[in-house]
Amino acid sequence: MLKQDYMAVSQDQPTYSEAPLQLLLFVDGRPKSRQQVQRIRAYLKELKAEYSFELQIIDVGQQPYLAEHFKLVATPALLKIHPEPQQTLTGSNIIAQLKSWWPRWQAAAAAFIKLQEDLKDIADDNGYLVRPQSTIRSVAISAELIKLSDEIFHLKQEQEKLKEQLQFKDRVIAMLAHDLRNPLTASSIAIETLQNNFDVENGKFKTLRPGMVKHLLKQARAQTKIIDRMVADLLQVGRGNDTNLPISPQKLELDKISLEVLEELRDRCIAKSQKIETDIPNDLPSVYADPERIRQVLVNLLDNAIKYTPNKGVISLSALHRTTQKVQFSIADNGPGIPSENRDRIFENHYRLERDESKDGYGIGLSLCQRIIRAHYGQIWVDSNPSGGSWFHFTLPVYPF
Repeated sequence: MLKQDYMAVSQDQPTYSEAPLQLLLFVDGRPKSRQQVQRIRAYLKELKAEYSFELQIIDVGQQPYLAEHFKLVATPALLKIHPEPQQTLTGSNIIAQLKSWWPRWQAAAAAFIKLQEDLKDIADDNGYLVRPQSTIRSVAISAELIKLSDEIFHLKQEQEKLKEQLQFKDRVIAMLAHDLRNPLTASSIAIETLQNNFDVENGKFKTLRPGMVKHLLKQARAQTKIIDRMVADLLQVGRGNDTNLPISPQKLELDKISLEVLEELRDRCIAKSQKIETDIPNDLPSVYADPERIRQVLVNLLDNAIKYTPNKGVISLSALHRTTQKVQFSIADNGPGIPSENRDRIFENHYRLERDESKDGYGIGLSLCQRIIRAHYGQIWVDSNPSGGSWFHFTLPVYPF
């Protein structure tokens, strides 16, 4: 709804036949332009005493979309919007320009009045008359339409965003139900085996040897960690694209934690007969990083490497002390590789390559890795593996003490 002091024309304002000349004065709140606006308004008041016209004053601070509608690049500005064609006066000499154009504007207005009278005579002969609406009123309507179209555009954007989030939610729920089945089954089998073989009265296992008991406990613990990681990843991504990812950095031996993650995932490598090659120097310095966050990165990258490396393929882990400030860690596979045009997009949240749509996963792992590494002021990127596949690299700061 339009404000009374905005674009509405009061009932006592003249109609076209009385005031065909219609002007819009665009002003702003700058102190420097205030005096100029006052001079322009005073001069227009003098002109109105001799010649009737309609004037509407518009503050661009309150209605910026109107300035865009009329393609204004500076204010104050005086626009003649009727009769056509429109004309804009801007600059520091608006009054001088107005003195020059005023006689021509009056002539144009007189020509318009003559045209209206001729049309009235024609209309009387034919028995009908169509009178145009006020141009100032039409500007008000246009302004409201501009606002409404902007609001509709933003609402459509929000609708698409919500639709995408709902689709992702449905997809994640389905995948989570599927992906949780494997670690839950493996953990349940290990725990049930231990439970069924335990003699409560004697406090001993009936048939299981100590080595097997240790293996089953380790298996149950590893699968529980996988479940915890999956849930943690989803909860973390659910927080959105907040760059202020909370981390608790400390002195961390990257080679040690990488070997621990490899051990957790070893059964998956064995199932696919994959070979693991490591090249980590003995003098690799400690890094300054959050252990749990970096574990998430390593698990995600190694999990992808195992997933995309074919049976009997090779996965490589290597580390490099690039400078006195950074350590670079790299994980390679000989899978299908990443097309060059997609190497930046694969780190986007929920993005998946078209070929991977049928594979397990949420499209969130690499996005989470990027957020974690950036939170440590490091970098993460992907290159092609000369022997086929991909090299994923990330850097972390060296522990300073």
